[in-house]
Amino acid sequence: MAAPVASRQESRVAVIDIGSNSLRLVVYDGVRRALLPLLNEKILCGLGRSLSASGRLDPEGVTLALANLRRFVALARTAGAGQLHVLATAAVRDAEDGPEFVAAVERACDVRVRILGGDAEGRLSALGVLAGIPDAEGLVGDLGGGSVELVPIADGGPGISSTLPLGPLRLAHLAESEKKLRETVDSALASVPQIGAARGGNLYLVGGAWRALARIHMEHSGYPLHIIHHYELSRGEADNFLQLLGRQSKKSLERLAGVSKKRLEAVPLAAFVLLRLLRMAEPKQLVFSAYGLREGLIFDLLDEAQRREDPLLSAAAELASVRPRFGMSADELLAWTGSVFPRQGRLHRAVALLSDSVWAEHPDYRAEEAFLRALRLPVGGFDHSERAFVASALHARYGGDGDAAVLSTARRLLTGELAQEARAFGLALRLAYTMTGGVPGLLQRTRLTRRENSLALGVPNDAALFVGDSVRRRLEAVGRALGCRVEITQERDRRAARA
Repeated sequence: MAAPVASRQESRVAVIDIGSNSLRLVVYDGVRRALLPLLNEKILCGLGRSLSASGRLDPEGVTLALANLRRFVALARTAGAGQLHVLATAAVRDAEDGPEFVAAVERACDVRVRILGGDAEGRLSALGVLAGIPDAEGLVGDLGGGSVELVPIADGGPGISSTLPLGPLRLAHLAESEKKLRETVDSALASVPQIGAARGGNLYLVGGAWRALARIHMEHSGYPLHIIHHYELSRGEADNFLQLLGRQSKKSLERLAGVSKKRLEAVPLAAFVLLRLLRMAEPKQLVFSAYGLREGLIFDLLDEAQRREDPLLSAAAELASVRPRFGMSADELLAWTGSVFPRQGRLHRAVALLSDSVWAEHPDYRAEEAFLRALRLPVGGFDHSERAFVASALHARYGGDGDAAVLSTARRLLTGELAQEARAFGLALRLAYTMTGGVPGLLQRTRLTRRENSLALGVPNDAALFVGDSVRRRLEAVGRALGCRVEITQERDRRAARA
């Protein structure tokens, strides 16, 4: 059962991130494994814009930041955040007047500001990647306006972090000289032995400017799913794209969809730094992460047992607890389908958990609604093909047509075998709900078994509840999806036999 509204509000936690380029507020629905952002607001202040030239924070940026910090703090408190964490990163820690700015913020907003050192910033960014991609191994790169943090990750934890002054705002004064820019970037990167952690493995990218590159590539390639988290590029794809981007004029860049004009100012330098890192680190794959420093802070507050939870399954269980109908459990569904789908994994469990989540929607739109909700879930823990699997299975569970136009995204993200399994599993759950109406405890009176090319539904001798035209039609649909002939057999009541 979902927690009472009052207790959930008290557990809300807000994070304000004072970066070199941006200022962001996120309010989360508690310190839990499945992070749900209730509020997410950002403004580009450019605090670090003049840092390279003057050693001080940008005066206009300071004025803009102070005004918006007062609003962000008030908004977080109004939203009922029981905890408020205010973090400052590269520009504030490196600026001559950083302490003066922090004192002004603390005075004006009645908050404590925590200035993160480079190692702490890198550690939290790496924990954020692990929060959203639990099996991540390789190198994390977090590009902010003022710095880039490079952190190896392995065995579920971060290694030693390195901080380099290679943020786009720090490099802006070198933008007119490619030779000086390349020498500066290459010299800094060459000083980091951890870069070798990415060689032949994955490079995980965090930060607004690098995420903007992912958005641009999605637009350029016509990618069907506009979700940054776990967007992947091979090294070859990334190298070609970054070189292409480097040849674009400012006017051409401004025509790109999905990226703000202010953010576009940082894109050419962000692309240049990434290209140099790519060539030095030689990763096999680039993986973009929507989770970073803020999510890493929440992850750091969890106990060990919570950290080990699967974020996808935690989110699915939370969603299933909202307005449940009868409450047939995922365990009951998985036990019943286990003979037919012996390789059940976490994705099957996620589908089972979410299998009655849109019962209150209009019946004509349940399949489409279930598909789109699952495909676009704002949580980590699964990649794009896994999203397509869960969404496709739920579409079938609600009787969606296998040729429906809405499935076009899934067709591009799933291989034929996985697509077939998703549909068959969803149809098996549809059969389970048709027989029982979703009432717990009834499925165990029946049995679904598969032997080679035969699918059998065993029902009790005296139970009219489980036999009917709808049941046969649903069984035949599962059989077609699996390429099996079907039969309904009558057996002794399994529940009565156990008793």
